[in-house]
Amino acid sequence: MSETSKKTKVAAKTAPKGASKAGRRKEHAFPRVRIRIGDEMVLGPGKVDLLEAIGRTGSISAAGRELGMSYRRAWLLVDALNHMFPEPLVTASPGGSHGGGAKLTDYGRGVAAAYRRIEARTRIAMREELAPFKVCVDRD
Repeated sequence: MSETSKKTKVAAKTAPKGASKAGRRKEHAFPRVRIRIGDEMVLGPGKVDLLEAIGRTGSISAAGRELGMSYRRAWLLVDALNHMFPEPLVTASPGGSHGGGAKLTDYGRGVAAAYRRIEARTRIAMREELAPFKVCVDRD
């Protein structure tokens, strides 16, 4: 086998999944919006996912489990979120024998909804700007 044939075979084996014969990949673009608030605080998709999960489950621990994160990690993110804004996004009651739980406040619901609107508008802008380059922008 010639050296050129060996190189072609190796390249074919290591080509990324979805690569065409011309060597180009069909990629899908999607926004990952991160909003810096102050010097160190960032509102991004993970924190908004957590807010929405707390709204669905009524619990920080259940929301964390749903998203595959520890209770401690979820609690630290909620604490960071509550310090990012002038009003709390999540209120929590201690657990124990009487239950407890967490509630997404109206303010928190508004922040999550605003973030999702920003994501949607970003997706629209990406479609418009990337259309001439034949880049597919995912809907979700």
